[in-house]
Parts: sequence; C-alpha cells; structure tokens
Amino acid sequence: MQDKPGYPKLLVLEERFPCYNAVHKMGACVGDEIILVNSSDVIPLMGKVTEGKVITLRDICRALAEMHGVQGCCTLTTGIFTMTIANAVEEAKAQGKDSTLSEIPWWRTLKSDGFLNNKYPGGQENQKRLLESEGHKINTRGKRFQLADLEQHLFQAR
Repeated sequence: MQDKPGYPKLLVLEERFPCYNAVHKMGACVGDEIILVNSSDVIPLMGKVTEGKVITLRDICRALAEMHGVQGCCTLTTGIFTMTIANAVEEAKAQGKDSTLSEIPWWRTLKSDGFLNNKYPGGQENQKRLLESEGHKINTRGKRFQLADLEQHLFQAR
C-alpha cells in the first residue's frame, strides 16, 4: 500500500482508458482532467464513514475529484485501493497490530449503486453480515447483494 511517487497524477481523459465508461458516467468527458490517486488519498475517506452510513466508490471518486479540482477520478485504481485497504485492515487485526489502519470500517465502502464487494475479506457474505449487524437491510440480486435504500444511508464525503 505504499504510495507511488509522482501521484496523485493528473491525466486528460481518453476513451481508451480502462476507467473511461465509469468516469464518463460521473460526468467527465474526453479531454477533461481526471486524477489518479494513491491509497493514502482513499484511506481518510473510508475511515470517516460513521456507523449507520455507507460510502460508494463513485462518491469516493467524486470527493477526490472535487478535492483536486478536476472532473473525475479513476474508478479502477480507486476500487483496487478500497479492496487493498480492506484486506490490509484485516491483516493488521489478525497480526494484532494496533494502528490507525485497523480502525477503518472498510465494510461501509460499497461498489457503485450500493452493491457489496466480493473481493473484500470474507467476500460479500462477510460484508453483508457486518452491515446487517449495524442495522442495514441487504437485498439479494441473483448472486449479488445490494444495500436497500442506499440514498438514505449515504455518508457525505464532501
């Protein structure tokens, strides 16, 4: 999770970018500046989400874009960082490390549209259990889970 030198990095959005469709859905267009961030930029946003609230990858990206004064944020790298952070938190807890990292409520970070993340520790079933323990209702959508009433539970990152 070590930060990469030279990041955050500004890029001009191109259609060939792997994150193009997601960033475009958030309102960025070809030629707009977007940001590629480090995990250290994502950690504070995930860490601020209080019990009873959640944040989505889309909202994290919007907050990061706003902080950097650009139109968008790469959802692909940011999504990888949320998964990496979640796994690092659980690894720190398993090793008995007392750090600020172990305090991050990673299970409150959802995919866009409120879907749970199968790449988090214990898969989406564990994330579902943790969210339900905080009073959230989870709907089953085929093999996927989605938070019910997402808009009512969103944490305001900005």
